[in-house]
Amino acid sequence: MQHWWAARIRRTWSYVRARVDDRERAELATWLTPAQLGLFDSMHRADQRHGLDVVAYLRSRGATSTDLLLAGLLHDSGKGRRVRLVHRIAWTLGQRYGAWIWRAAVHLPTFRTGLTTLKNHAVRSAELAEAAGCGVAIGELIRNQEKPTNESGRLLLEADESN
Repeated sequence: MQHWWAARIRRTWSYVRARVDDRERAELATWLTPAQLGLFDSMHRADQRHGLDVVAYLRSRGATSTDLLLAGLLHDSGKGRRVRLVHRIAWTLGQRYGAWIWRAAVHLPTFRTGLTTLKNHAVRSAELAEAAGCGVAIGELIRNQEKPTNESGRLLLEADESN
């Protein structure tokens, strides 16, 4: 249990400190289409940082598939900019301690929308990625990010959970 809390505190700290520097953004422009870069730019800064960290993890494990790297970069795009840290905390606590936390939180302003967005973000992220010109294979990797159906999906989940 102590490890779980430590990991959550690290993730919260990462959320607060999240940055994407100009060099990283410029490097993305070398391999993303304008539509894909636009989707990346529409993401919350913390999700952008997380996506870049997932891509770095995938590359460190030898991944070269553009489909897998794009899925890693854009897998949280469906969260948008309106999901705040408090929504993410409530979501994570509900995953850990039970749905009663979500049922209580939805009575707070903005929480119904925030929690619904988090619940559906994988499907929405896949739709947004496909609309940005990513192929169906990328959409499927993103859509199944929590329950992977193949080795690439399992590596994406591993990278997501490690960052």
